[in-house]
Amino acid sequence: MPKSEAKPKKSTKSAEEWLAQASVLSEALPFMQRHAGETIVVKYGGHAMGDAKLAKLFADDIVLLKQVGINPIVVHGGGPQIGEMLERLKIQSSFIDGLRVTDAETVTVVEMVLAGTINKQIATAINAAGGFAVGLSGKDGNLIRATKVRRTKRDPDSNIEKILDLGFVGEPREITTNVLDVFQDSDMIPVIAPIGIGNKGETFNINADTAAGAIAAAMGAKRLLMLTDVTGVLDKKGRLIPHLTAKEARARMQDGTIAGGMIPKVETCLEAVEADVEAAVIIDGRVPHALLLELFTEHGAGTLIEAS
Repeated sequence: MPKSEAKPKKSTKSAEEWLAQASVLSEALPFMQRHAGETIVVKYGGHAMGDAKLAKLFADDIVLLKQVGINPIVVHGGGPQIGEMLERLKIQSSFIDGLRVTDAETVTVVEMVLAGTINKQIATAINAAGGFAVGLSGKDGNLIRATKVRRTKRDPDSNIEKILDLGFVGEPREITTNVLDVFQDSDMIPVIAPIGIGNKGETFNINADTAAGAIAAAMGAKRLLMLTDVTGVLDKKGRLIPHLTAKEARARMQDGTIAGGMIPKVETCLEAVEADVEAAVIIDGRVPHALLLELFTEHGAGTLIEAS
């Protein structure tokens, strides 16, 4: 029998299971309509990217978003993979304030891993799920114009502030939005490695959270979704805080509720919503279909931060 005439496999689902599935789709419809035509920037990284099963589900979900009329933009990290490659090549690296000190030798490896291996793996997974993904780095079309990150540290003994040299670590100065505008009116899904280009053609390693926030702000995205390895922002008793205004988020940072590695993530969210992104959400990427739960259900799947 020709492949085109092959009979579909019979489902083992019961009538009740099909009815439940139809009910879920019906309940999701208003949320799909609410987000249709909007841009959603997704920062993809952490455990969600390292787990093969979750990676496949992520690709499926990104394709679904595009199919229902949403314009997803994926910005990915790759810190663990970079660390593994540097170790394999016996290149020493260190961190200052959570940022990898990146010399000329290291930035070559960073670009190779981020813009090469990881970027193409993600694009391939989305394509295998039925999408049309195109892998980019921030250097393509001068998408992310960057400047060198400046950090200072005060010496506790002399009280003198010293300038720290992080090497080729950058931060977005300008996002060339017309590169991404091309994707908005097409079936293509951009997958972006957070590598920027300097005024002299230098290559800069950019924190993926920072890059995603800058792209969301420049594109006027409706949502910035940041996949993490935690449930979201937690209160002092370890309970999820489902919603925060910018004012409340700052108060939680001042009283120590938001601390450690969560601070830069929240700050990225605040910068995005203050640049007219409707809301930014810190989501547990370890939860299957976390993106769909956040966008298409009433309760969401993390901590939503908005301006007011």
